[in-house]
Amino acid sequence: MSTAQRFLLEVPDGWDQFDLSGEQLARARARALATTDDPRRKAEINDMFRQGREVTRAARRYGALLASGTATMYPEGLFMAYAMVFAVTTPEGQDLTLPVLSAQLGTSSGIAGAPEDRVISSVEVPHVGQAARVTGTELTRVTADISVRLLTMHTMMRVPGTARDFLMVSLASPNLPLKNEVYDLFDAVTSTFRFLTGDGAQIPTRADDRRESTAG
Repeated sequence: MSTAQRFLLEVPDGWDQFDLSGEQLARARARALATTDDPRRKAEINDMFRQGREVTRAARRYGALLASGTATMYPEGLFMAYAMVFAVTTPEGQDLTLPVLSAQLGTSSGIAGAPEDRVISSVEVPHVGQAARVTGTELTRVTADISVRLLTMHTMMRVPGTARDFLMVSLASPNLPLKNEVYDLFDAVTSTFRFLTGDGAQIPTRADDRRESTAG
């Protein structure tokens, strides 16, 4: 039986934990619109918040365990990003290999075709160990005839002591011109993930054991 009963994911200062009702996004949209009188900038802000509503709807639809994000106005423009954690169980007799993960991720909201820039990899998450990751620019449907593009990073981490249970950290942002900076941020956020026992103690990984052995 797994000793993991909780998890921890640290997000940057200023990110809010969404109530997944859309009310927080509505308040953030009002604050962002109040910062400018430029019609073009207002239209850009409205477009990005429509994308935000789609992300929060998807989080509710797929049973997110946690949803957090930011909508912050900078002199250069609006920055939006989202972090979500989902529970995933692989079917009996099926392993979560990178090809399987690739087939299941990277095509969002019913839009056919995988992202052209999809990257599938195995990564080392500091407090977890090896994990499978898929990154790519995904198309997400906002309305019946409008789709938007989001930078995405999905990282799958096996729940300790289980064979088929995983937690997936998914991050997304519509700020496509900031691709390198966004992926660096997403990797840093994911790197804070850790499994905890019921009393809040961190579950050590083999990597932790190696570090302690080296330090000794």
